[in-house]
Amino acid sequence: MRLKRARIIYNPSAGREQFRSELPYVLEQLEQAGYEASAHATTGEGDATREAKLVAERKYDLLIIAGGDGTINEVVSGIAEAPYRPRIGIIPAGTTNDFARALFMPKDTKEAIKVILEENERALDIGKVNGKYFINIAGGGDLTELTFDVSTKMKATLGRLAYYVKGIEMLPSIRSSSVTIEYDGEVFEGDIMLFLVANTNSVSGFDQLAPDALLDDGYFDMIILKKTNLADFVRLVTAALRGTHLKDEKIIYTQAKRIKVTPHKKMLLNLDGEYGGEFPGEIVNLPQHLTFLVSKQFIEREQKVKKRLNK
Repeated sequence: MRLKRARIIYNPSAGREQFRSELPYVLEQLEQAGYEASAHATTGEGDATREAKLVAERKYDLLIIAGGDGTINEVVSGIAEAPYRPRIGIIPAGTTNDFARALFMPKDTKEAIKVILEENERALDIGKVNGKYFINIAGGGDLTELTFDVSTKMKATLGRLAYYVKGIEMLPSIRSSSVTIEYDGEVFEGDIMLFLVANTNSVSGFDQLAPDALLDDGYFDMIILKKTNLADFVRLVTAALRGTHLKDEKIIYTQAKRIKVTPHKKMLLNLDGEYGGEFPGEIVNLPQHLTFLVSKQFIEREQKVKKRLNK
């Protein structure tokens, strides 16, 4: 019988740099569960992608990502095209950890590895645009670009509050953008403050931004915020915290499998909170493309949403 193999890819500078001290415990738990376990510490941008490609080529049984959304994005980009794709487990070790939050993965490393070793598998959707991949969001508009300006140090110090601080600082200079957005046979053309194509319900710490988002239904949840003034924007942010924003006249909220975005001037592409190039581009859902080890709470949440939506 072949010994199962597990590989951990971790970002040593993610969050508060705590995972490094917890690594021996994780390796021990994996070995007790019958895995031959090893780890790789990333050394810079793109390193997680290169290592993930090797993990897929060498056909590891389990790939564990310890880091934030940026590290998860890099790893997914490394295995998305591979003919063999290992199962993936997530240990939240970043700042906002939106994807891990969507999977209801515990913040505590010991609890997270326990959930991973329960081996509750789910094949989940990911997104692709202009040859790049995302697991959480793709977006555009001045408001989405504020995430590029939040420093690693600021995120480590303030956590998700860092995004709010930077957002308030940038608000006076934010301008609307003129775009054409085609989605599943529909067309929107006009001025917007931002648009978000969400794969999960958890975006930049907002758990209710796309409350009915499902990770295995082959659809994205798209939110378009039309041109608005500062007072309306502040009101909508407050509503978004409560999940009462979707019926506002300034919001378009829909689901789609393919979304083509054509800006009428330069627009940057935000992928999982990082710079992903520029539009135009077509955002495509890759249904149930990767297998993740998820929590029981995630499974229960998906079942409740599907029952409510009759999916």
